[in-house]
Amino acid sequence: MKFLAWLFARFDPRGLVLPLLFFALWQTVTGLHWVDTRIIVPPAEVIAVAWKWLLNGDLARGLGASLWRDLIGFATGALVGVGLGLLLGVSRFADWVFGPTFHTLKHISLFAWIPLLSAFFGRDDLAKVVFIAFSTLYPVALGTIEGVHGILRKHAEVARIYGFSPWQTLFRLVLPAATPQIMSGLHLGLIYAWLAAIGGEYLLIGVGDGIGRTVINGRAGFHVELILFGMLLIGLVGSLMNLAATRVEARLLHWRGAAR
Repeated sequence: MKFLAWLFARFDPRGLVLPLLFFALWQTVTGLHWVDTRIIVPPAEVIAVAWKWLLNGDLARGLGASLWRDLIGFATGALVGVGLGLLLGVSRFADWVFGPTFHTLKHISLFAWIPLLSAFFGRDDLAKVVFIAFSTLYPVALGTIEGVHGILRKHAEVARIYGFSPWQTLFRLVLPAATPQIMSGLHLGLIYAWLAAIGGEYLLIGVGDGIGRTVINGRAGFHVELILFGMLLIGLVGSLMNLAATRVEARLLHWRGAAR
């Protein structure tokens, strides 16, 4: 309830202008049969499909499966990304040994990993979760490295003068100072994770439910209304995730505003 109250308090009605105009145009061209309604279906058919999927439970199963993979993969990738970023950011030796490899691998397209992942893990949930974790790892690790490298030398010198142990330096200097960049990396990683969750369901076609599979089924049967419903649902869930991440980031970093 608090999230809904926060959402409505920050809601800008101007953001509805373009979607409402698009919806009106869509209804007009299909209602007057200016287009082939077998290809561009009326909005009412999309709403009917959404209602059907809601009532028979397919919506809950598909959305639950996609979100479960997304959250597991995001949590795994975020943990590894923060740990790797701290290691490469703090340790010059680790950066010298592992840094060149990491910075080379980050230039490989994420979707180029799919054949290798499917060869190792098959086409089921494990491969999809690993793919989501890979997608999350890079932005989180890069944000963490940037945050650690952004720590002022004079702050590190103060920690040395006061005799901080390595653990005290990590938890009382490095992590607090790097938190804004880490949060930015996590925010970006959450977006990448949702894109990977849907992309993995498109390309790693195996058993199991998911929103991406809904769109695939619509394409296979040429059910355009099902494809449009899946696309709208993917966009809506992604937007809600972004709003939730923005709120969490603002709450955790509220001290930055006070500092200014």
